[in-house]
Amino acid sequence: MNKLKLFLAVAIVMLVAGCNDRKQKPQTVDNDDVEVADSTVYGVCGDGTSMHSMELITDAGDTLTYTILDAEADMDGGITEGIVSNVEGGFMAGDKMAVTGLKTADGELVATRVINVTSLLGHWTSIDRNFMIEEGGTVHSEVKAETNPWTSWKILNGQLLLNRDTFDITSLSADSLYLENQKGIYIYKRQK
Repeated sequence: MNKLKLFLAVAIVMLVAGCNDRKQKPQTVDNDDVEVADSTVYGVCGDGTSMHSMELITDAGDTLTYTILDAEADMDGGITEGIVSNVEGGFMAGDKMAVTGLKTADGELVATRVINVTSLLGHWTSIDRNFMIEEGGTVHSEVKAETNPWTSWKILNGQLLLNRDTFDITSLSADSLYLENQKGIYIYKRQK
């Protein structure tokens, strides 16, 4: 009898905790009427790209060259000291890219975040999500019973917006996608 009471008590606590977790609101852009300035530069990775330099042919037709800094980069202090370029999805000539960066005192462009949009596109799955990120900002959910399916996406200031949920892309590879926001880390596997 005591085991049954203990089991029921644990089940009730888990049910209440589960209901409380669902009440939290996702991180969102507060007001649709407020225009958020986008510091991201969009374009295509050019043929002049190398290990520590990325050529970007912007959507406006300009050609920009960004320095890619790694952990061993030895800059002489100044604005780039301690900066490591976060490159997610790699860079390959012809791939669509989204880049945020800064300009040094001598006019050099340094990438702070590079997202390979071509690598981001595709079919992603997890325990509770099954969706396709498609060209043009569309997301299709493969789970019909999903309560809050994502229907749109965009990159804004180096972050991924799925509907109104804002995420940092912490890892993007050929077969996995790690997203993070204030609620946690979400891991997705590429569906082939």
